[in-house]
This record gives sequence, C-alpha cells and structure tokens, in this order.
Amino acid sequence: MQKCTRCGKKAVIHRKYEGSYLCSSHFIKAIESKAKRTIRQSGMVDRGDKIAFALSGGKDSSAVMYLINKVFANRDDLSFVAFTIDEGIPGYRDESIEIAKKLCSKLGIEHHIFSFKDEFGMTLDEKVKESKKSKKWEGTACTYCGLARRWMMNKKSRELGATKVCVGMNLDDEIQGIMMDYLKGDISRLSRMTGEPLSKNKLFVSRIKPFRDIPEKEVGLYAILVGLDVQEDECPNLEGPRFRVRDFLNEFEANSPGIKFSTANTFKRLAPAIREVAKKEGTKLIKCTKCGEPSSQKVCKTCELWKQ
Repeated sequence: MQKCTRCGKKAVIHRKYEGSYLCSSHFIKAIESKAKRTIRQSGMVDRGDKIAFALSGGKDSSAVMYLINKVFANRDDLSFVAFTIDEGIPGYRDESIEIAKKLCSKLGIEHHIFSFKDEFGMTLDEKVKESKKSKKWEGTACTYCGLARRWMMNKKSRELGATKVCVGMNLDDEIQGIMMDYLKGDISRLSRMTGEPLSKNKLFVSRIKPFRDIPEKEVGLYAILVGLDVQEDECPNLEGPRFRVRDFLNEFEANSPGIKFSTANTFKRLAPAIREVAKKEGTKLIKCTKCGEPSSQKVCKTCELWKQ
C-alpha cells in the first residue's frame, strides 16, 4: 500500500509528473488550491459577477460548478445560474439532464434547459440524417454539434444576464484544442485559447476555465471523492481527428509524465506573440445578418449549417 507523501495515510493517487502520492484529503485540497490559483492569476472572477455554468452533467462541468460554489459560498456579491443544452441525442442526454437537475437542486442553483429542437427546429440526430440525405454533409456530427453548442452557450449566457460563462474544460481539453488548431494552421482559433478575446464585443460573454491546469483523470477522481453523481458514458457521436490527437497525447504522457503541462506552459509563453499575429491577420467582427450574433462573415457558420 502506497502512503500519502504529506501525511502517511493511504494514497488514492500517484502523481507521476511530480513524483508524489496523495491521500483523499490532500488530493481534494490540492485540486481546489490549484483551481483557486488559476482563477486568481487569470482574474476569472470579479466583484458583482453573475456566473452561468454550462452544465452537461458530466464530471468536468459538474465538478467545476461544485468547486466554484464551495469556494465562493460566502461571496454575497456573486450570483450563479446554470444551463444545460439538450442536443437531442436519444439514450444519452436524457440521463445527464436529470443528473444536472439534481445537482443544481442540491446546491440551490437556478437551472435552465435549452434545446437544439427549440432553437434550430431539429435535434442533432435529425440534422445529421437530413444533411446526409440532402448530400450537404460537412464533416462529422461533432462538427454540427460543436458549432451549435458554442453559439447557444454564448447566446443563452447573455440572455440570462451572465457576465461570465464557466466551462469544465480541463488540461487535456486545452492541449487537444491547441494541437488541433496548430495542425490546422488556424491562428485565429489558436489565439482564443489564451482565454482573452482579441477585441471587446458586448455580444460576447467571457468564458472562464478554472480546470484548465488540471488533468482530466484528476478532475474525474475529484468528482468521485467529493461524492458527485455524474454521467460516465461518452457521447455516442464522438468521432474525428481530435480523438486521435487525444490518444496520441495520452500515450505520450504515459511514457513522458508531465508532457501535457510542458505543452500548456509553452503555449502560455507563446500566447502574446500568437495574439499579435492573429490581430494582424484577423478580420473585423460583424453581426451575422441571419441571427445577429457576432461573426467574421456575413452569415455565421452556425446559420450556414443549421438555418439555411
């Protein structure tokens, strides 16, 4: 039995990247301390903020809402609201919605549910079938889903009066995003990974990611140890190059512990230069002529794929 490096009790995790073992108590404290440090150093929470949680019912979004609610429980100047986006995936999203409802009820946080069906007139599954049938298929189900979710996340957060929208993106998500944007040569999207918009726009709600420096497996363990009920199944529609990048990074990390942290830290050092390049190459944001949301083109990509 391995013992906690700090107190000698039974360890629940071996952090290979730092050569330490942690018991349940010290692990929970370590996760919360790191998240608080990330929040503080990046100025993620300001006085008077209304934070909207993009709550899927999975481990990441559930854990980050639980942690933020715990850490800022005594802040009377802050208010919280949560929302879940229902893509309409049979046998998958129904379960997570119930989990999200129960967690919000437990924490006393107002909860809203918004659906693709109400917003776009069809579910994700219906859209995929329609696109394949009409031969207008572009990419994968993740392509359609990702665009629509990001569009709705910003719009619904703004409509709820939120000043920030909190997402459960962890270190693995961050690194995968960085690598995908780099491989595609998409400097504009890469610059957004810094967490700061290139230009201020009142239609954009700032996105905060308290778990961006915490590995996915540690977020999962934290959720278990604090007693959260979360959806464990992966979305049945997962496919595409991002998940090959995920497998590659996991294999690399297994053989070279700490590589994910070094990749993230290197990106942070390069971020100012990337932002400068993106500003020079960037296009001016305008309002989409169909939906009124911010876009770099006359008709935004979401409307192009979902509303035409």
